Amino acid sequence: MQSYEVLKEVLKTTSAKQIAADMGLSLSLIYRWTETVPQGANINSSNNPLDRVAQLLAATRSQSAPHGDMRIAQWVCEQAGGFFIKNAPTLPQGQGTNLIPATNAIVQEFADMLYEIASASADLQVSLAEAKNIRRRWEGLKSVTEGFVRAAEKGHFREDPAEKKPSA
Repeated sequence: MQSYEVLKEVLKTTSAKQIAADMGLSLSLIYRWTETVPQGANINSSNNPLDRVAQLLAATRSQSAPHGDMRIAQWVCEQAGGFFIKNAPTLPQGQGTNLIPATNAIVQEFADMLYEIASASADLQVSLAEAKNIRRRWEGLKSVTEGFVRAAEKGHFREDPAEKKPSA
């Protein structure tokens, strides 16, 4: 979904007038944010704030952060009461043969997370360092699981009918 489409949807349930008042902006600017931005157009101060966040991410891209500095996305997610988890790459398409290793990866990540929790709580307390390790494992589990779900949605775990051998 494009940023302007998201904002159009938001304005179906939230008052544009109230947003304008709360942000100290003109009502026309709020409505301008819901308009299509032509491909290749420069982002300027009248473009919607979602496009501006995307521009900020793009401006912070580097070799070590090819999608931009994820602290920006993390901050936005925290403002919404959530937590940012980067998607794992979608698993490659197979003929159903990748299903078992993909499932095992999720089970292993889950086991690793449980191990961190058990180790951390063995002394009946969890230190900040241990909490950080648990968080890292939890993020890993969610990321691997998201990769699995995305692959399943793309049909990567279905048998390819062209590969089926004819019955004799």
